[in-house]
Amino acid sequence: MKICVLGLGYMGLPTASLFATHNYEVVGVDIDEQKVASLNQGKCPFEEPGLDELFKKAHEGGHFKATTQIESADVFIIAVPTPLTEKKAELKYVKSATEMISGVLKEGNLVVLESTVSPRTCVDVIKPILDKVTPNYLLSHCPERAIPGNTMYEIVHNDRIIGGFDEESTKFTVKLYESFVKGEIFTTDITTAETCKLMENTFRDANIALANEFAKICDELGIDVWEATYLANRHPRVNILQPGPGVGGHCLAVDPWFLTEKSSTAKLIPAARAINDSMPAYTVEQLQKKLNPPAIIGVLGVAYKKNVDDARETPAQGIIQSLKEKGYEVMATDPYINDFTEELFPLNEVLEKSTGIILVTDHDDYKEIDFEKFTNIKTIMDTRNTLQNLKSDDRYFTL
Repeated sequence: MKICVLGLGYMGLPTASLFATHNYEVVGVDIDEQKVASLNQGKCPFEEPGLDELFKKAHEGGHFKATTQIESADVFIIAVPTPLTEKKAELKYVKSATEMISGVLKEGNLVVLESTVSPRTCVDVIKPILDKVTPNYLLSHCPERAIPGNTMYEIVHNDRIIGGFDEESTKFTVKLYESFVKGEIFTTDITTAETCKLMENTFRDANIALANEFAKICDELGIDVWEATYLANRHPRVNILQPGPGVGGHCLAVDPWFLTEKSSTAKLIPAARAINDSMPAYTVEQLQKKLNPPAIIGVLGVAYKKNVDDARETPAQGIIQSLKEKGYEVMATDPYINDFTEELFPLNEVLEKSTGIILVTDHDDYKEIDFEKFTNIKTIMDTRNTLQNLKSDDRYFTL
């Protein structure tokens, strides 16, 4: 069986590699010519634990090739980006991929959408395009459920939801994913599958917003939010998440807007988004209480989460912008990120020149810093409560 995967990013490439190592003939399609050339040379374009080994196995086994041109196949999997534009899902890449498929679609083919989309995208956007070619094809939505930094484990072991347009579509898709998914596979209708993915990430975003609101209240009360959260979580039915400098990544900061874009009743979800979006500016306000501009502020970490090379929707961007607006000079650093909208500096240079430090991303590398060597640093703000060894340092404070 031949599978064509459209989009070779953080989820598309792992999915393609898994199918290719389970005896499927896989063609990966991407518009990035440089990425395609690199993949065909056996080089993985980004870091993800376990992916490099798996991709090499797929490539060397002869079951995978990359191309910029779509080919006819038995199954088409759409795993392209869906950016946020004006609080709505930008579906131009999904539409483009669907149009490509329509050019080679044959009766009996299966089309699976993995990209995260707003509800009814499969029915209202994808299906009308494919219906122009033939009514006799299969269509399903199987949203990815994996997190950067642990993608290869989760994509295999997490439970999956499959929503088919009809029973035949669902059955075919289940059989396909059963080839590598070890978690339980649940089936539903196609629009419910779209909505479930959005609900999952909105749940986390809203609960992070609650933790961030607690942080602001605790600051007003003059108490430690981290201690209060720890003690509150001793209750058997309470699990408060950790506060932070904002919510990043392509899921939690985006999916709530996909879910609510057609809603006239949603109130809590937009409020939660507003709270989380306020945290970068709030973080800088807290720093300013300790250290006024002008000063050089070292920003440790611009990735949106620890130990990954992904800076999409990172709160570091808002923090850097707010710092500059208030008159601070900024020097940012990150051991995982090479390409960023702001200039990045080596860690040692940042530590040697900075007057203040904001730890934004809790990379493991930062736990090894010996801050006693850097007497030039007058203030150390830890937004993640991760530098436990500095608790007795007078320069140190948390969010």
